[in-house]
Amino acid sequence: MHDRRRSIGRAAVLTAAALALTAACGGSSKPSVNASASAGQTAKETVKVGILTDMTGPASSVNKTSLDGMKAGIRYASREGYDIKYVLGDTATNPTTALSVAQKFVTQDHVDAVLANSSLTFLASNYLTAHNVPVIGIAEDGPEWITAKNMFSVVGALHTDKVAATQGEFFKKEGVTSLGIVGYVGFPASTNVAKADAISAEAAGVKVGYLNATLPLGTTDVGPVVLAMKNAGIDGFVGTVTSDTAFAIITGLRQQGVNLKAALLATGYGGDLLAAGPGATAAAQNVFFVSSAEPVEMQTAATKQFVSDLAGTGMTGAPTFGMYNGYLTVGMLVEGLRGAGAKPTSASLIASLAKIHDFTGMGLYGTHKLDPNDRENIVNGVDNCIWVTQFRGSTFHPVDGATPICGATLAGKSVTS
Repeated sequence: MHDRRRSIGRAAVLTAAALALTAACGGSSKPSVNASASAGQTAKETVKVGILTDMTGPASSVNKTSLDGMKAGIRYASREGYDIKYVLGDTATNPTTALSVAQKFVTQDHVDAVLANSSLTFLASNYLTAHNVPVIGIAEDGPEWITAKNMFSVVGALHTDKVAATQGEFFKKEGVTSLGIVGYVGFPASTNVAKADAISAEAAGVKVGYLNATLPLGTTDVGPVVLAMKNAGIDGFVGTVTSDTAFAIITGLRQQGVNLKAALLATGYGGDLLAAGPGATAAAQNVFFVSSAEPVEMQTAATKQFVSDLAGTGMTGAPTFGMYNGYLTVGMLVEGLRGAGAKPTSASLIASLAKIHDFTGMGLYGTHKLDPNDRENIVNGVDNCIWVTQFRGSTFHPVDGATPICGATLAGKSVTS
């Protein structure tokens, strides 16, 4: 390619904490850019991409393993006939660095596309859009995935102000009668989804016993919240917060003798939890976790191939949120390349991506298909579906009736109505 003219299961929830931490971050690291080439079979077309991700800084806890997922995706691309070469750009979870990395991709590295798994993509999006650069990744950071027609998200262009029935139906299924919900103050990605979860629950006939979207960022000082939830008689919990905050609340509720029929977390599935240590795994017992695609415990053909591709890059153990996102990102790139012509350009790649309406996530979406060009209706990822596992002992277990559980977008409902 020579023409350089140019993303619970909701990713906005999954990385609301990373976005919030970004806003609070004041680091000044310089870009970390490394060159690498694909491994595997001989490819018939070489494509150069820039990988925009958070390898260091606060948001790295969510996104740094996306690089491992992309390396696995490169193996998939090689089998499909594409040789993907990449330049790594670390945002360092720093606004200035994020933009400078994007500028370097265009002016020095001359990449054909950007693969973005970062809480700071929104800070680089205007520049990349102005230079007609295709951007593929995950809509975890802001609304630019809805408005910028050069940007394509593997979970769709998510509307955090709209409401899907999904979460409410899950809590109804688990027998929850009174739900406690928390979110962070000052960060719309967290606040809005907390409010949307409340509307979803009420639509399913589940009482919202407690709603507090005014918690300070990252707090673990949750004693008053725990007591208020206990007094409200809640028997279910969901939080659009970091795992630290959520586990502090769950632990506190248990210590107060509250019997939780279901606690659902949008972060932590897979390797993210297992790498967090014994304290986290103890707090996570019997907690439900969301994934935006088939969990590997389902042992489908697609998950087995995903695990195999990870193993081929030296990665073993449970995949992380970031690995899933990185793998799916390369998968969507390949889908776009198929329709971009024998000698793809940035313009032809955007044109091809704009015609995709049935992305299968290399089978990781099961029978469901994503329309990355639906910029009006998606709330919860592909078909508003979430895949739910429950952590027991030291392993995750798929939940019957929730792999996936899906829900319609609720007409006439929004967090502002």
